[in-house]
Amino acid sequence: MMKRTLLAAAIALTPSFAFADDIFGTWQTVKDDNGNYGHIKVEACGSKICGTLIKSFKSDGSALKTDNIGKKLIWDMTNKGGGSYTGGKVYSPDRDKTYKGKIKLNGNKLTVQGCVGPICRDGGTWSRI
Repeated sequence: MMKRTLLAAAIALTPSFAFADDIFGTWQTVKDDNGNYGHIKVEACGSKICGTLIKSFKSDGSALKTDNIGKKLIWDMTNKGGGSYTGGKVYSPDRDKTYKGKIKLNGNKLTVQGCVGPICRDGGTWSRI
């Protein structure tokens, strides 16, 4: 009985980010204003969710060399439940701007938005790779 009680307490005290999240994995972005797109690896960064650019491509699918490889494009996101993630930031390399982020997960699709005040820019719907 004592072992079960300790196990239950340990599970209750384990932060939710310690468990795999459906958003984790690699995602392909939509083409940006320049026609380029990338692969973003989404994972836990401490107690939050972040996404790092791991590959970048020209509009024709050939590799694109960029200083943005390895850069976090999503950070400090929190899972709010129901596939919604907020509270963090989204960086748009094509505009060199950082926005307040909103992300919505729906199966193998990830809708990304960057907001300034009440105005949100559509970052498109990314696809799971």
